[in-house]
Amino acid sequence: MTAELVRGQNHPLPDTRLELRVSAGHPVVAGATLGDERGRVAGAEWIAHPGAPVRPGVEVPGEAAAEHRIAVDLAALPDTVHRLSLLLALPPGAGAPARFGAAAAPFVSVAGPAGAAVATYTITGLDQESAVVALELYRRQGTWKVRAVGQGYEGGLADLLADQGAPAAADLAAAVLGAVAPAGAPVPPPLVPETAPADSAASSSTTISYTHPSRSPAPGPAAPGPGPATGTGAVPPPPQEPPAGPAESRPAPVAGDATGWSMDERLYNQVWGMFEDLARTVAAYRSARDFADHRLDRAIDQVLADPGTRVGGAGDAARAEARATHEELMSRAQEVLDRDLAQLAAESEVVEPALPVAYARWDNPVWHAYRAPEEPPMAVRLGDLHVPERTGLRIPFLVRLPLERGLWVDSGPGRTSAAGLLDEAELRRLALDSAVAHTARLLAAHPAGALTVHVLDPAGAGAAAFAPLAETGVLAGPPAHGAAGVTAVLAQLTERVDLLQMAVRGDASEDLPPSFDPSRQLLVVHDFPHGFDDRAVTRLRYLADEGPSVGVHLLMVADRADAAAYGPVLDPLWRSLLRLTPVPDDHLADPWVGHAWTYEPPTVPPGSAVLWQVLGQVAEARRRNLD
Repeated sequence: MTAELVRGQNHPLPDTRLELRVSAGHPVVAGATLGDERGRVAGAEWIAHPGAPVRPGVEVPGEAAAEHRIAVDLAALPDTVHRLSLLLALPPGAGAPARFGAAAAPFVSVAGPAGAAVATYTITGLDQESAVVALELYRRQGTWKVRAVGQGYEGGLADLLADQGAPAAADLAAAVLGAVAPAGAPVPPPLVPETAPADSAASSSTTISYTHPSRSPAPGPAAPGPGPATGTGAVPPPPQEPPAGPAESRPAPVAGDATGWSMDERLYNQVWGMFEDLARTVAAYRSARDFADHRLDRAIDQVLADPGTRVGGAGDAARAEARATHEELMSRAQEVLDRDLAQLAAESEVVEPALPVAYARWDNPVWHAYRAPEEPPMAVRLGDLHVPERTGLRIPFLVRLPLERGLWVDSGPGRTSAAGLLDEAELRRLALDSAVAHTARLLAAHPAGALTVHVLDPAGAGAAAFAPLAETGVLAGPPAHGAAGVTAVLAQLTERVDLLQMAVRGDASEDLPPSFDPSRQLLVVHDFPHGFDDRAVTRLRYLADEGPSVGVHLLMVADRADAAAYGPVLDPLWRSLLRLTPVPDDHLADPWVGHAWTYEPPTVPPGSAVLWQVLGQVAEARRRNLD
């Protein structure tokens, strides 16, 4: 799957023969620099540009254009080259934009030998800059990766090359732009003196954008993107820059302010838009802090490398200036992060109370008016997500229906401090309570009789936790106990999967027996692998793999260590399930920027009877449906 990168994110490269593609919507000059381990460019012979398009391992176009294809062979680069940077610059001449902010955001992609895109990056946040380092390919421990950079320079190509340590940067920039300038067109002079130190030029002209990428509704309903760690769905489109202006001028957030045919669909898309915005906002903040730290380290290294400034007043002044720049960059990053998080928090305060029951927390008053739905919703809420930068800002964790994979509530020891304070028995109790809450929510999200729930409790250890399900009458039958009970339920569901698969393959769905139950099936498995023999384990794996496609779903409550005796035989089972935890844990990662998100399980308020009330409504609706 193609990785959509944001500024600062990296991605491994599967091959050494690549094609870099540029689409700018307006003519740009494309070039590449070859740098050492520190990214320094030794001289003009290490720069590929229209006037000298071929260098070892890279070939760039010989003219300015809106579309470019750059051929790269990383294996052909000299051993001293550890970084290849893709440069874009605005060409001189009448009619050409003078700054990137006045034109469409450039889009770059990295494609493999077969032509399929490996990674893409939209360079947003540019304003007055006329040159930009789009991305870099770099070697780390013998392997190559691509990193989205998006570093712009108001001083143009001269500042860019000076920042990479190229000697006579102004002359090199003039030569590059002169190679594509129309006859008689003046080439812009460098904006900094040739004798200025490279880092002082960069510090005066480098522009970093921390602009929060806002959501831009497209006309008509949009297909919803994937949730975190689900591994399914299309990667959402690149973010669009919001209009400039102070935060006070932004419109007040509105619940349902997204695309979709229904309010539920608009709220679903809005929630995942909030999730995506938070992911990218935090990615930009972390990238900005990393850049500030890297710049400080580089400035200090330059002071120490120069005998004239290593000691004395000049050295102290240079270090003080570097630290002041570092503090300014860190302060700007924090300021914009706080602004964007405040905007998202305001949106969350509006959206949370407006969520329907399937998306709402258990403490939402909307549950008090619950009635079984006529149609299943798009998704159900299985908890909340947050990041360390703002733990109080919770994004609902919505999972699409019907479930594309089974669920696994991990009752084993967790990695967080919250899990470390609990003993084994308490963790197992919390895991089973979480599984019951998930089951109740899934039942409540389906129309009456559309979901049938079976429970395997071989040792009978979960009787108290399963009481809300058993006593309200929402189960297909009493929880199955012992090895015989496990075998009977697994045999029944395995036969169901076989029958439905044959009906689908033979296009004979209408020929199923009249008594056949058309509802979806949910199997809740507690205390695995107690009561399971090898044949039962094989059937369980079969249900996990083949069941979802024909409406048979699995919810496991288990500690993976308890099944260690099976060795790697059960590894495919665990990998096929979406792991949830009964206490907060940071095991979920999103598909956009790879953040580790802290997952908060859904909890019923202490002393609340909402779970029993909802299950009672589900049972009553089922009885009415049967009558």
